Amino acid sequence: MNNKIEKAIVYYTVKSKEIIEYVNSNNELTAEQIIQSAEELAILEYKLTALEVANAS
Repeated sequence: MNNKIEKAIVYYTVKSKEIIEYVNSNNELTAEQIIQSAEELAILEYKLTALEVANAS
């Protein structure tokens, strides 16, 4: 079970970094695009937190 959790943590970490890089590297994003990216990032961060707690248990 921990192996699946660790794989999910790695996956969501990569996805979070991709979103951050996308926002930071693009100077022509609209406010809506930034907000949507932030919402996606928040969801990923919640998932990462839950997975890290589950992995520690």
